[in-house]
Amino acid sequence: MRIAIVDNEKLKDMARKKHIQSICPVNRAGKECIRIEDDGKMTIVESLCIGCGLCPKAAPEAIKIINLPEALKEEPVHRYGENMFALYSLPTPTFGNVVGIIGVNGIGKSTAIKILAQIIKPNIGNYKKEGDFKLLLEKFKGTEAQTFFEKIRDGKITVSYKPQQVSLIPKNTLGKVEHLLRKVDQKDKFDEVVEKLQLKNFLQNDISKISGGELQRVAIAATVLKKADVYIFDEPTTYLDIKQRLLTAKFIKSMVEEDVAVMVIEHDLIALDFMTDYVHIMYGKETGYGVVSQKKSSKVGINAFLHGYLKDDNIRFRDHTIKFEVKPPSITYQREKIVEWPKITKKLGNFKLTVNPGEIKKRTIVGILGENGTGKTSFVKILAGIDKADNIELKTNLKISYKPQYIENDRDELVINYLQEAMKKHHEIIKTLNLQDLMMSKLNELSGGELQKVEIAKALAKDAQLVLLDEPSAYLDIEQRLIVAKMIKNIAELKGISVLVVDHDLLFLDYLSDELIVFKGEPAIHGTAEGPMTMEQGMNSLLKEVNITLRREEQSGRPRINKEESLKDREQKENGNYYYS
Repeated sequence: MRIAIVDNEKLKDMARKKHIQSICPVNRAGKECIRIEDDGKMTIVESLCIGCGLCPKAAPEAIKIINLPEALKEEPVHRYGENMFALYSLPTPTFGNVVGIIGVNGIGKSTAIKILAQIIKPNIGNYKKEGDFKLLLEKFKGTEAQTFFEKIRDGKITVSYKPQQVSLIPKNTLGKVEHLLRKVDQKDKFDEVVEKLQLKNFLQNDISKISGGELQRVAIAATVLKKADVYIFDEPTTYLDIKQRLLTAKFIKSMVEEDVAVMVIEHDLIALDFMTDYVHIMYGKETGYGVVSQKKSSKVGINAFLHGYLKDDNIRFRDHTIKFEVKPPSITYQREKIVEWPKITKKLGNFKLTVNPGEIKKRTIVGILGENGTGKTSFVKILAGIDKADNIELKTNLKISYKPQYIENDRDELVINYLQEAMKKHHEIIKTLNLQDLMMSKLNELSGGELQKVEIAKALAKDAQLVLLDEPSAYLDIEQRLIVAKMIKNIAELKGISVLVVDHDLLFLDYLSDELIVFKGEPAIHGTAEGPMTMEQGMNSLLKEVNITLRREEQSGRPRINKEESLKDREQKENGNYYYS
């Protein structure tokens, strides 16, 4: 059994479509497997496809022929249309617990929870007819999910849902933040939620004028203030800084009651692990099909995801295991110094940045962490020579490559032309980031994650001694983040260069960094930077502020947050060792 995926947005040339049609063995035998419809779109009749592989070879960026596992003989829960994505099975909320969903981008996570939130009507594979939620009752008859769907049908369960794309909220909502939240407050808990999510400073701001991180927290607050039995959060830490992520994870974890169920999609593995009791793994083929695994405890499920193997189903969904090596402290003091700076000051309106003296060594990866609005990007821009300090002129003879935080997406240039240097000298970067299929796409056609990978490739491929990467994990899924982190380490070692990385994913920085620079202060008022310092010093400084301790998980070696007031948590706090015991 196989499904065919055709992206007609990436396959617009009619001559190319006709060529693909002409090389199909089934078409050449007189049957119409590959068709060009009246509207010019190409379709593939899956029942006629023999899986020869010629059409995806001719248009790898637009056509996928996917052989499905034998277990997927039943109709999917939902299919978007002919030659489009199909979702098999659904996750199940559990009352009294937080259930997470883990998986790569394009595997159907958002589709699954939109069905649970009754935003998408499931069609059980019959995309020619309008879907109906009642179809799920027959599909899941005799399973744990049947009771849940019956209660939704009978109006006994209500769902409150926070969407993934919070940036769309200002387009549909007008007015001040306080007015919006008071309007949706069905629990009379406005003051409590405002305090816990730290919204007080921008309550009087217009919803269209607040930052992405502020908008995310407002969306979470609006979701929580509604009376519901099931709360669903799609990527609640996007745009949040490292401190806000940990506080938000604590808040979501605290929501659970005996008669309340919470579901979370999240790419920050430390936050996901901390806030969930169970997880569903989603696997399949990106943009092709997705399957939801059985529910597992968070520890077991996340380890299975990293291992790439579901033992109960005997399914391997990745050909390699993601490992976290326990790193000995890096002996960076023996390395050659490539750049140093004295005390730096910079005023930007009412904000004042102070960077204490520091230096960067050769072949060293320095992570930069801290709250939003404390000057991280301003410091990186000073190092890059884009901005100037107020008190000194920072001169360096270094060749510097810089990937900005915000990436322009309005260029009409082909990816293959934009990445010429990487194509010529560093083809391993292209291969590692899986950019081959994007080469004939235009930059303004790429998704956020695709564009992020293109910009990372461009920055790392440049002839530079120092690479500055501002938030490279944004828009990337868990697996992509760890692939990028490993690649940055390999490139730094291979080329003998140094890398500075600003990011909010604690696991990403832990996996990647040799040293840390920590920014503290009052957001938008003042910020102070200390470092580079050892990983232990930097992490302890941050974790102590949010009152959280980290340990190494024994099987995978990944960092995990200790349960508050557990024996391990108390021991580490007493010893002042918040970062691994």
